[in-house]
Amino acid sequence: MLNNKKIVVIMPAYNAEKTLKQTYDEIYKDFVDEVILVDDNSQDNTKQVSKELNITTIVHKENKGYGGNQKSCYKAALKAGADIVVMLHPDYQYTPKLIPAIVSMMAFGQYDAVFASRMLGNSALKGGMPLYKFFANKFLTGFENFFTGEKLSEYHTGFRGFTKEVLENLPLAECDDDFIFDNEIIALLFYNNYKIGEISCPTKYFKEASSINFVRSCKYGLGVLLISLQYRLAKMGIKSKIFKKNAKKLDLNSDIEYYFK
Repeated sequence: MLNNKKIVVIMPAYNAEKTLKQTYDEIYKDFVDEVILVDDNSQDNTKQVSKELNITTIVHKENKGYGGNQKSCYKAALKAGADIVVMLHPDYQYTPKLIPAIVSMMAFGQYDAVFASRMLGNSALKGGMPLYKFFANKFLTGFENFFTGEKLSEYHTGFRGFTKEVLENLPLAECDDDFIFDNEIIALLFYNNYKIGEISCPTKYFKEASSINFVRSCKYGLGVLLISLQYRLAKMGIKSKIFKKNAKKLDLNSDIEYYFK
């Protein structure tokens, strides 16, 4: 705990058996109250490795997608009584050692969400990010900043922290089940006047680190452009479903199947 806040780390996992232990071992266990992993119907031994590490684990009977995985993660964390939730990918691309720094920015009421940015301090290229991904990231981030009127250094990081209030109040149930979920939640944060902080984060690109292919990257990029336009239209009063007042929040009363605990 920090400032009497329960800290839960969630790990949305898919085929992460080769990097899960290395990621988990670098989490400061004395600082984090609980770690929850959601295995999105992996085709490898992710859940077995998680069992050996004694992580609270949820296994989807069928693949629900990256966004669908996160929804299960956040529901489980809130059910566990989390005050602050940190999403950490189990592919060891981001360092778990920054979890205390991320949490401290929220635990004392300064921010509602905190993102670990690969674009601060030029860590992306130093960590091996492919040039086409680097320039695509820069372009999409600039486009999003223009339409939101904000100044984030990166919208596409997978290392993020949220307060309980954010996860309970945003209509995450309406968000997409694919990768565009990450950008929808940012748009919702800004739309509802929540404060986002950033911290510089080194990154590592290697064979076992998860990454979407070129075709899915293009689909994701088009989705980012669409969400930015929808955000601007919502600010003008023309609202798509995630920005409407009756948009659905996460249903914490629905069942979550635990593979082991």
